[in-house]
Amino acid sequence: MNPVHQARKRFGQNFLTDKVIIDKIVSCVNPMVEDNLIEIGPGKGALTDLLISQCPKMQALEVDRELVQFLKKKYSQYKDFVVHEEDALKTDYANFKFGDKLRLVGNLPYNISTPLLFHMISQVGVVKDLHFMLQREVANRLVARPENKDYGRLSVIIQYHCRVVPLIDVPAKAFRPIPQVESTFIRLVPHQKKPEAAICEQHLNHIVKGCFQKRRKILRNSLDCSQNELKLLDNEIDLFQRPEELSVADFVKISNILYLNREYNQ
Repeated sequence: MNPVHQARKRFGQNFLTDKVIIDKIVSCVNPMVEDNLIEIGPGKGALTDLLISQCPKMQALEVDRELVQFLKKKYSQYKDFVVHEEDALKTDYANFKFGDKLRLVGNLPYNISTPLLFHMISQVGVVKDLHFMLQREVANRLVARPENKDYGRLSVIIQYHCRVVPLIDVPAKAFRPIPQVESTFIRLVPHQKKPEAAICEQHLNHIVKGCFQKRRKILRNSLDCSQNELKLLDNEIDLFQRPEELSVADFVKISNILYLNREYNQ
């Protein structure tokens, strides 16, 4: 590989180069030698250099074939290190769970960060924690609360599954090429016991997605419900609210009421 690898726009590559930020990130992750650690999109190994020194049996997922070969050569002295040429958007993370739950870390490509988060969170049962660099705008959506302009489908689904902790704000100049956005490094910790549990999480996803596709409409008009179902909901929820005014618990309540009613009437 050319030692000066050119970032590829189609892969959303922006390589982290600021050593102070890199040190802070690895300190936040605090990898242990026994961890089942997977780095998503290691690029040229800026984070990997420090992660692998503390967790030599870590693995990595990299979609760029040229970088895969580069990483295999760079870390050839680490006999337990494996880099998989694989698209993180299509990965079944259960295949990597050998005993201990996974610790996922990475500088996520800005162009696929939202679908990648949804994909990973759908497999959160095999994950211990996730540490990701995200576009600041996406990180703000993860922590947003009701009645905030950033609050939406991503906020509800991520907060349903995880505790979200913003860790480090990272300026654009910490990357090469320099992106046109600021970034935030965050931690996601799956709830051991969800504060409010959906009877069917697939149904919850469907309800949340449908509501936020019509986020400016009141619930009475945004929910795909019969009149009888609206009457049931009216006893529990103010249907004149908009989706952006509802808490995660409210969405779970709506989902459970509708799911139970539909199961009963099948």
